[in-house]
Amino acid sequence: MEKQKIGNNFFIPMPVVLVGTHVSGKDNFMAVGWCARVNGNPPMIACGIHTSHYTPQGIAETKTFSVNIPSSGLLEKTDYCGLVSGQKTDKSKVFDVFYGSLKTAPMIRECPVTLECRLVQIVSLPTHSLCIGEIVGAYADGAAIKDGKPDFPGIDPLFLTMPDNRYWTLGKYAGDAWSAGKKLIQR
Repeated sequence: MEKQKIGNNFFIPMPVVLVGTHVSGKDNFMAVGWCARVNGNPPMIACGIHTSHYTPQGIAETKTFSVNIPSSGLLEKTDYCGLVSGQKTDKSKVFDVFYGSLKTAPMIRECPVTLECRLVQIVSLPTHSLCIGEIVGAYADGAAIKDGKPDFPGIDPLFLTMPDNRYWTLGKYAGDAWSAGKKLIQR
């Protein structure tokens, strides 16, 4: 099939997370679609957050943040946290909050998986701040773990697609990474 040029829009499905921080004396959560693991050892994660948002201020102040993976059952609350700014709206009571060892990275008890992060670096980009954090603690509900490994159907994560601005859930299992292509390796 012939390829057609479609511009430079984003066509990569992205996991939706809730980034938590303590800012101006209160807990705050923001929906973020640009988030990925960026280092193996020590484990690090990066979240791209538009510079106009309130959340980077809290991350810079406390040098900590959390990454919370909401299930599809938290769709409305997750979207709400992306619609309103913590600068004008107190989002500290939207979720049941707990803290880990860092004491300044609020995490969401209702999310099946939460990550507690210490800020490593903020990279300033033309429109966004790339907040890179070392994962110092990971917490999961029992339904999120199966045989000692993450159970993604149990986690039931959300994904964001752009430019259509839609949320999606996890699809079906397709194959094993670092294994499915082995038959193509020439020996």
